[in-house]
Amino acid sequence: MIAMTSENSSPNAAAPPLQDNFGRRVNYLRLSVTDRCDFRCLYCMADEMQFMPKKQLISYEEILHIAAAFSALGVSKIRVSGGEPLIRKDVVSLLRSLSAIPGIEELCITTNGSHLQQLAIPLRDAGVSQVNISLDSLQPQRFKQLTRYGDLAQVLKGIAAASQAGFAKIKINTVLMRHFNLDEVLDLADFALSRNMDIRFIEEMPLGEVSSHSRSAEFISSEELKAILDRHYQLQAESPGLTDGPARNWSVNGYTAKVGFISPHSENFCASCNRVRLSASGRLLLCLGNEHSVDLKQVVRSYPGDSQRLQAAILEAMLIKPEQHHFDLNQAPQILRFMNATGG
Repeated sequence: MIAMTSENSSPNAAAPPLQDNFGRRVNYLRLSVTDRCDFRCLYCMADEMQFMPKKQLISYEEILHIAAAFSALGVSKIRVSGGEPLIRKDVVSLLRSLSAIPGIEELCITTNGSHLQQLAIPLRDAGVSQVNISLDSLQPQRFKQLTRYGDLAQVLKGIAAASQAGFAKIKINTVLMRHFNLDEVLDLADFALSRNMDIRFIEEMPLGEVSSHSRSAEFISSEELKAILDRHYQLQAESPGLTDGPARNWSVNGYTAKVGFISPHSENFCASCNRVRLSASGRLLLCLGNEHSVDLKQVVRSYPGDSQRLQAAILEAMLIKPEQHHFDLNQAPQILRFMNATGG
């Protein structure tokens, strides 16, 4: 297990909770441990990627120090992401230490599923309660096309292993593109619902420049997807209090699992934003669709072990969290970083 200092492990009861200038309470940290991935999904990154040198990655000890500071400020949920988080060495040890931080009630991970067959049980034993798995096709050749390097059979084995491991919840994340995989929307929904897994359909986000397709030509609104699904399933809107972060969830007649829609274009969800992101380089990203950020790695390296100074930097960062993002599919991407550098 990665050691934590006593300063890092004790929440500061006197610290004010995180709140931005728009009255939104921040209680959720998305934490990227690497920008690298063994896939190259068309909507996520370019085929030929320049990843950051490993020496620029934030260390596990620094991650734990920052996570403890967020916990002291009222953050109770952490989601570990990448890139693909499970390719970073000893990530299970990091997860075990994150789950032990006082105040962290929910530890989740987002993965492409390629390493779950080996790691599902270790992840569960480390304290991970929820796994989100990306799955954009159930056709092997198409899956390879969409991911460039992915093996569908390997991912399906990983999903099965996660199902057997006994996580509190498993969710399937799907990005649909009109001319690539829209015809699989019902198959993907049935795959997840029949396995008691929630599925969320996500509108493609224009982060980084891609040459594989036109994002405007491939765009499908959540409302259009819901209409397709509604003809096959009986969807009932969940009450606002039951929504899960940016997802607008719908219950499905005859199933326990839910169908959700994450709609950064057609149904902006910024008014209820409760999260910030720590990149693998240690920058605190205040918004998925803006460049506002603060370098927390610099803070922890300039003032090692100083939890109060770190908490003050985090509180000050809330002052520049923007009110909302402004995506425009008809313009060149305003955010040049790819999704793998954002942390999910």
